[in-house]
Amino acid sequence: MTVIKVNRPHDQSLIQEVPLMNAQALESILSKAQRLFLNTEHWLPAYERIEILERVAQIMTEQIDKLTKIAAQEGGKPYQDSKVEVLRAVNGVKLAIEQIAHIKGEQIPMGHTRSSSQRLAYTMREPIGVVASVSAFNHPLNLIIHQTVPAIAVGSPVIVKPAKATPLSCFAFMDILKEAGLPEGWCTAFIGDVELNQKLVMDSRINYFSFIGSAKVGWHLRSKLSPGTRCALEHGGVAPVIVEPDADIDEMLPALLKGGFYHAGQVCVSVQRVFVHEKICDDVAQRLAAMAIELIVGDPLDEKTEVGPLIVPGEVDRVEEWVNEAVEKGAVLLCGGRRLSDFYYAPTVLLNPPEDTKISTQEVFGPVVCLYGYTDRNTAIKQANALPYAFQASVFTNNLDASLEIVKKLNATAVMVNDHTAFRVDWMPFGGRDESGIGMGGIPYSMEEMTRTKMMVIKNKNL
Repeated sequence: MTVIKVNRPHDQSLIQEVPLMNAQALESILSKAQRLFLNTEHWLPAYERIEILERVAQIMTEQIDKLTKIAAQEGGKPYQDSKVEVLRAVNGVKLAIEQIAHIKGEQIPMGHTRSSSQRLAYTMREPIGVVASVSAFNHPLNLIIHQTVPAIAVGSPVIVKPAKATPLSCFAFMDILKEAGLPEGWCTAFIGDVELNQKLVMDSRINYFSFIGSAKVGWHLRSKLSPGTRCALEHGGVAPVIVEPDADIDEMLPALLKGGFYHAGQVCVSVQRVFVHEKICDDVAQRLAAMAIELIVGDPLDEKTEVGPLIVPGEVDRVEEWVNEAVEKGAVLLCGGRRLSDFYYAPTVLLNPPEDTKISTQEVFGPVVCLYGYTDRNTAIKQANALPYAFQASVFTNNLDASLEIVKKLNATAVMVNDHTAFRVDWMPFGGRDESGIGMGGIPYSMEEMTRTKMMVIKNKNL
């Protein structure tokens, strides 16, 4: 039997071995999901979905500490942040319950022409069909919630493949669904080798594909989808921040610190490129570096830890290589710039790394924040928009006119004003554009995407 080893990012000690599923298991899961969907008599009525999800939220609430420890142990996110993730996950289930009441169609006007007279028409929303969700490691529970619960809520069977580094939170959630009474086949976890995982996505029985992960993998899998399979791809960004000279530095710095070093920078909308007006650039850079030095780096299970490890040792090697390249080409190293062990990299602040370095052009996905001085606002905006990635961005200013201008000119799906780029609540639209993705996440938006429209037109002489 082939297994994958789930190790603690903190020290790579073994947590658990997970057996990979085979082709026979995949076929069984796919066949079951398709049978459930094709037989409308098996569809779960709205009231039953609500009752099941209410029990899910209750069980999760009772297991907050257990779920937090699983997520922190396998994902490496500090305990305090993992607990916030679990609380968000519970709230995500509740959001889906509330949104079920808003799954509705509309009346389509008839009788405006002679040919459309004596007709009544309206639309309805139906489950889209079998959903395949491929998830990422950095939010091992909440991402699973976002990629399965919307499907369950609208009545679509869903097959979820967790990240191989963090499958245990997903398995714990599968147990919760079973305990809550979700019938077999409506939500199933699958984890196989690369070939089988791709086979799942490519299968013609998949009606909707949800992906969270790297752009390279996401766009490749999209190219392999069967005709008619709809999808949402959530990739990363190289999040830009514009800081105007009138920004409130005291309020801004804690936001930049959190946005840049939360989960050691392993977030798709982490603060990475901060363009600061030259009047305040040195002050902002020095103060941010001083705050970064004070961050507590250590074991994610220690409740005092603020920055944990990178997910695997190879990521430490990569971040080290990127930072060294930037420094060798002229970036000023203000703090960090070194590995603390094979598993940890020190929170790092760089000033003015060249535009052609990896750290300036690609998503670092590590604890590194880069600052760039500017004199002309439009030049800074042009630099912020220069990359093919566009996700979330932010601007810090107390000038309303400047904020509205920058929001309009920045290429992003969301622009935060006087907040960091990683801000998110689970009822807002969330997703990238350009190479950063396609489609929109967020519980209500995913539920909309996991349904499709059917129209009924009634002809009657009495109309």
